[in-house]
Order: sequence, then structure tokens, then C-alpha cells
Amino acid sequence: MPENQKSGLKRARNPMPVFVRNALNERELMDAYRERPPYQQNDYLGWIARAKLEATRLKRVNQMLDELQGGKLYMNMAWWPRGIRTRPP
Repeated sequence: MPENQKSGLKRARNPMPVFVRNALNERELMDAYRERPPYQQNDYLGWIARAKLEATRLKRVNQMLDELQGGKLYMNMAWWPRGIRTRPP
């Protein structure tokens, strides 16, 4: 979602750090990130930013990238895109 477009979020929007943008681009997952609902995009960024240690930030970025690549998880929980009526077993 373009940054100037309203997202409907009620919480403050978290900015995307350069290292996250670079990681998404390197793994060619920016489109997968942008296809997620705004609340998920914002939650991922806030979760990564709140890490106190660099190792934790890296672990969280990698988890986000893996979840985006797989397409079926959000914060380690099962997730399906809107429009899918039946959920796989």
C-alpha cells in the first residue's frame, strides 16, 4: 500500500527501516509484504523495531520473510488471504 494512502489503522503506523526494505527486496518478497493487510504490515514492523538486541531483530526479520514466502503464517499463527473460504486441514 502506498505510504500516502489511508490504511484504516487505528494505531500509529510504524516506519519501515531500511534494513527491512533491503531484506524484502533481496528475497523478492516486497509484493508478498504489500499483499498482506495493513495491520499485519504494521505489526511486523513494530515487532521488529521493539527488539532490543540486533540478534533478535535479525531473527524477527527472518521469521517475517519466511512467513511471507510460505504465505500461510502470520506471527507464527495460521493465516489465509481474504477470499479463501475453506481453510486447509
